[in-house]
Amino acid sequence: MDGFARSPRQLGILIQHHRKARGLSQTQLADLAGLRQEMVSKIESGASGSRIAAICNLMAALDLDITLTPRTRRSSADIADIF
Repeated sequence: MDGFARSPRQLGILIQHHRKARGLSQTQLADLAGLRQEMVSKIESGASGSRIAAICNLMAALDLDITLTPRTRRSSADIADIF
């Protein structure tokens, strides 16, 4: 599943979706990424103050990359359809 995120919450939802698609619990993903389960939970919920390094560790554990692209003019209904 491809997706885009414009907020910490949207990024967390995408990470959570990929974790579940791989059949991993938060604890299992945390172990793969060298993090604590609590950090995975915070990132998936979009909590403020999540370290970019932790997010990158999770993405590496899920074999995901970050791609930066210019924003498009989408309506909020289009964005909601992704989730």
